[in-house]
Amino acid sequence: MTVAVIRRNAPFWISIAAGIALWEIAGRSTSAAFMVPFSETLRRLWQLVATGEFVRQFLDSAQLFLTGFVLALIVGMPLGMLLARVRVLRIGIEPYIMTLYATPMVALIPFILSLLGFGFVPKVLVVFLFAVFPVLYNTVEGARSIKPEMIEVAKSFRSSEWALWREVMLPYTLPYTMTGVRQAIGRALVGMVAAEFFLSSTGLGQLIMGASQNFDTGGVFASILIIGLIGVGLMRLGLMIENHFARWRQ
Repeated sequence: MTVAVIRRNAPFWISIAAGIALWEIAGRSTSAAFMVPFSETLRRLWQLVATGEFVRQFLDSAQLFLTGFVLALIVGMPLGMLLARVRVLRIGIEPYIMTLYATPMVALIPFILSLLGFGFVPKVLVVFLFAVFPVLYNTVEGARSIKPEMIEVAKSFRSSEWALWREVMLPYTLPYTMTGVRQAIGRALVGMVAAEFFLSSTGLGQLIMGASQNFDTGGVFASILIIGLIGVGLMRLGLMIENHFARWRQ
């Protein structure tokens, strides 16, 4: 590792070390019912991993997150391009989409609960609703920003509608969609935890709820720490993918 790389990354690691130190000091200076030190959080996390409980809950949450997030991509990308391509459809549907997007999704959970119950499907629906709108809106904006001249040139070569989507709209829109994907990752994690709070007896969300009810502050912070690290990792991955496709905008 060169000196330049160390110097460039030094502020990041100094900030992380300072944050951990402050966490440790604050945890030792307050009641254990309110906050625990970073070292105690790691100890409690190791206990959860050693018993296998954390792995079980993590796998349940991962299945829920991936299912809802993938469905959001499958629906959001083509629907966004369709709305951008068909003006009448966009005008007719956009008010409903805007209403749903502006509505706090947590407020819809009781309605979803009464409609679908406590199974896997309602939890997936919650994650889907949290994640789909950033993908949808960024795809629409990307598709609408395509220059009309590009569409006219494709038509002049007698491109079919499918060829127009595949060779013009998709490559041009994909960088914008990736921005929406990165934004959707964080929202999907929030949706996952919210769904597990209200609709589930398993998952990291229920691990937090159970630890809180048992006054296990270390378990609460251990679960929150893991969810935060997962979110940071996924956001970094999303940013890398976005930067890769951002070159296409040129």
